[in-house]
Amino acid sequence: MHMADALLSPAVGATFWAASGGAIIYASKKVRLEIDEKKIPLMGVLGAFIFAAQMINFTIPGTGSSGHLGGGMILAILLGPYAAFLTIASVLIIQALFFADGGLLALGCNIFNMGIFPCFVAYPLIYKNIVRDNPTAGKITVASVTSSVLALQMGAFSVVLQTLLSGRSELPFTSFVLAMQPIHLAIGVVEGFITAGIVNFVRQMRPEILEGAAKSRPLSGLPIRNILASLAILALLTGGILSWFASSFPDGLEWSIEKIYGKAELPESAHNLGRILGGLQEKSAFLPDYGFKEPSSPENAIPETDKPEPWPAVSAGTSLSGVVGAALTAGLALLIGLALKKKR
Repeated sequence: MHMADALLSPAVGATFWAASGGAIIYASKKVRLEIDEKKIPLMGVLGAFIFAAQMINFTIPGTGSSGHLGGGMILAILLGPYAAFLTIASVLIIQALFFADGGLLALGCNIFNMGIFPCFVAYPLIYKNIVRDNPTAGKITVASVTSSVLALQMGAFSVVLQTLLSGRSELPFTSFVLAMQPIHLAIGVVEGFITAGIVNFVRQMRPEILEGAAKSRPLSGLPIRNILASLAILALLTGGILSWFASSFPDGLEWSIEKIYGKAELPESAHNLGRILGGLQEKSAFLPDYGFKEPSSPENAIPETDKPEPWPAVSAGTSLSGVVGAALTAGLALLIGLALKKKR
């Protein structure tokens, strides 16, 4: 559900940059009060895993569409809402800057849609009220599915509103809502079960992590080396190998746009800010679309005939993107955690 710059006007993009920036400052102040030496590496490996997991699109049967893990709920359940928000922001920043996944103008909207709703709405109001003080596997599953669906529905509706406010008449409000909400309902259900599986796995190894996140308790003194190693290996395997098995169908947002507009992407807006940010992203993204940059074709080159994409899409560029992106995300999350701990 990464928005492209073409969906937004500069005013809407800048407004949500400000909103997300304010939320990052607020979350940083809260994390600074509770962070400890064990939560910092946990932020790093979980950020790396979410980056890698977002590379894998899963097919939504019978639709011709696909979805991918958002990860906000996993992070909120295991880190608490404030550290989770900073971690998902780290993932989205790395994706936009170095992999051209989501526009730079749209970065504020993407952080808002994929971070605010799971971390500050669905987690405290839905998940915690269902699980309460007795986090059984069944309660975690029900809470994970319910909260993931709600968070994704709010995020999808927010995308529609942001596009409407930007004046993109190619996507009429009613048609866009009727396309976005049902497909993201299906994606949310799948994400909910994946979230439950990962959270229950961590609960089996270290239930104290869930308790610490729920009650803002420090993890000092808790041996978490095994869980850190397990998550780090899972992130490397997911980004380096499992990413080959991603669905080739468009994701829920692209599918919705194509259903209404006829193409998966809108034409770029004519505003100068979009062009400037697009040029900046072109230079900073050294592995665009999670692969090597393709050399520009000569003007008189004969276009290749369309061929079905192989599956699994075994690619050194994809594997490198998964490993490098996971490492960069872990590094940024660790840097944020260390900076906040030092400031305290």
